[in-house]
Amino acid sequence: MINTAKILIILTSHATLGSSGQPTGLWLEEFTTPYYAFMDAGVKVDVASVAGNVVPVDPHSIKAQGQNPASVERYLKDPVATAHLKHSIALKGLKADGYSAIFLPGGHGTMWDLPNNQDLATLLGKAWADGKVLSAVCHGPAGLVSVKDEHGKPLVAGRHVAAFSNSEEKMAGLDHTVPFALETRLRELGAHYESGPDFASYAVRDGRLVTGQNPASSEKVAELVLQALSEQK
Repeated sequence: MINTAKILIILTSHATLGSSGQPTGLWLEEFTTPYYAFMDAGVKVDVASVAGNVVPVDPHSIKAQGQNPASVERYLKDPVATAHLKHSIALKGLKADGYSAIFLPGGHGTMWDLPNNQDLATLLGKAWADGKVLSAVCHGPAGLVSVKDEHGKPLVAGRHVAAFSNSEEKMAGLDHTVPFALETRLRELGAHYESGPDFASYAVRDGRLVTGQNPASSEKVAELVLQALSEQK
């Protein structure tokens, strides 16, 4: 299944932390690490965003050359990958047909433009009903909170899910800035929320649902997505 798989990555288009005016957006490593894991495994990848075209990248997720995670360094020298974030596909009108999995990277921008996006909720709900793999990391699971399963219940209800924890949000100093606490919301929806130590790698797979806790979890999330795809017929 891996060699014929195609993954849709959906990114935030939200560039500021609420009304603070401070910049945010995609946390770059949460895109680049899975992107290259998928590409290196022979999986085709499409990149979309809520608004399409240029994807805002959190400036805190890019350091001086030579000081970034390996996947970010690779991305910065890769014109094909960088073009994805300059010319991303607009979410509206996208269908799950043709994709084996959909993946939502994080970054604080996702907390504003993913949770109540009906186009996203509909797309992910249809993908789930069609047997696709759904995955998200860090704040990316914010895109799952409005998704319903085939029975009309919250997708995360009764399922094991990881995401950026309340304690990590507090340590980041943004617990009073984000519109809601992601861990708390997932618990309220009936998810079996799981986490490891703050800012350490932690990811969980519950069947076709794969989620990770923070940027350090991106690699493990990608591994679990590829594992889930390899088991698909």
